[in-house]
Amino acid sequence: MMTGPDENMPQNPPKNITDNPIYCALDTVDAVEAVALAKSLKGAVGGVKLGLEFFSANGADGFQRVAATGMPIFLDLKFHDIPNTVAGAISAVMPLVPKILTIHTLGGPDMMCRAVEIASIEAEKQGVARPCVAGVTILTSMDDTDLAAIGVQNTVADQVTRLAKLAHFCGLDGMVCSPKEIALARAATNPDFKLIVPGIRPEGSAAGDQKRVMTPLEATSAGADILVIGRPITKAPDPAAAARKIAENLAISTN
Repeated sequence: MMTGPDENMPQNPPKNITDNPIYCALDTVDAVEAVALAKSLKGAVGGVKLGLEFFSANGADGFQRVAATGMPIFLDLKFHDIPNTVAGAISAVMPLVPKILTIHTLGGPDMMCRAVEIASIEAEKQGVARPCVAGVTILTSMDDTDLAAIGVQNTVADQVTRLAKLAHFCGLDGMVCSPKEIALARAATNPDFKLIVPGIRPEGSAAGDQKRVMTPLEATSAGADILVIGRPITKAPDPAAAARKIAENLAISTN
């Protein structure tokens, strides 16, 4: 029988993720480049995202080098395995003190509940802040045709709604969803559930490999809490200026 999180376990939900909702995706495997970008963006964005490619190439050492810049870090590794393996993986990265950590909601309720539980236990044990544990629903590179190809008969919208409800029930702090599913995800959860939204493209930017995109202002107006923006910032001639321009359009104060 499916059960929610153990109410007797310490949950210690994370406080406000950031006052600036822009997290810049540092899509590089070069640690030197990542550190330089993080330094240049300090004060212009709320944090940076390090993904699977970077962590596979540089590991904990690379993470710590970026963290030394003082930037909050969204560690986007999308853990997806049996509950004990995911718990072990979360225990292994907790000493890094990521601000946000992702798991796949498709791992099921037991895996999600265990992820929140172990993050809370390890945070209390180590005396560090617990990361926002966020569930990945349907990758923004996928659409209804892609779901059908892997045997999922639901539409993307229906599947995101189902997974959002499940993630919320299991005690996750938030979820990753495309801009087009913000309203669905919010309706399926509550106002405190953090919506972390990739697939953000400022006016005039190319969509790239994202199939479900939205501008930053459209996304925040729809209810997004965190905007994950990569190439429109990192590939700009002046990344910090590009980030500040986006923030200004959102009426965010930067320094």
